[in-house]
Amino acid sequence: MSLIKKVADNANQQSWSHQFRSKRFHLFLSFINQLPRPLRILDIGGTLSFWKAMGFNDELVSITLLNLTEQPVTGDHFFSVAGNATQLDFPNQSFDIVFSNSVIEHLFTQENQIKMAAEVQRVGKYYFIQTPNYWFPLEPHWLFPFFQFLPFWLRVWLTQHFSLGHIPKCNSKEAAQHQVREIQLLTKARFQLLFPNATIYSESLLFWDKSFVAHNFLLNQ
Repeated sequence: MSLIKKVADNANQQSWSHQFRSKRFHLFLSFINQLPRPLRILDIGGTLSFWKAMGFNDELVSITLLNLTEQPVTGDHFFSVAGNATQLDFPNQSFDIVFSNSVIEHLFTQENQIKMAAEVQRVGKYYFIQTPNYWFPLEPHWLFPFFQFLPFWLRVWLTQHFSLGHIPKCNSKEAAQHQVREIQLLTKARFQLLFPNATIYSESLLFWDKSFVAHNFLLNQ
């Protein structure tokens, strides 16, 4: 638990994860502060608590949170819808910005990642999409060193027998297999292929890139 609080607890302002998110969000703000209001943002996989934690309070910006199920929201500028990131039920260019943190690696297959990337670029004039780096030595979900490089059977066995990081112990081999298959981490090269016109911003920790952000703000300015 102490490792999670230090590394990946977003509620802990001293954690690496919170500090990276704050720095990343300030980069995002530096882009959107130059755009005329009002703005419509679609946050794929987003939560109200994230925006509150970031201290975001712009009454001329409306934020639609899209998840597999609707989420409770408060305030006049937050909305929640149920939907699928691989098939967004919105017209072309219907949002000024599509925003997403750590979702595209949760789609089970590369085909689904291609679909999400295409949908992001279809419905948003701008986008700001973050994902962890496949080559970072500490796997960000299990918080287990080099977990992503282990054989599939061993990743399944560990997931079935232990609670690791953010991933609780699964009750069956089938559930563990499903959980392991869900996470498909991306390399920088693969991420760039999904967003060929994007600028890829790298978030570094020590000697490694911890995660990447694909955005097109510089292209469209």
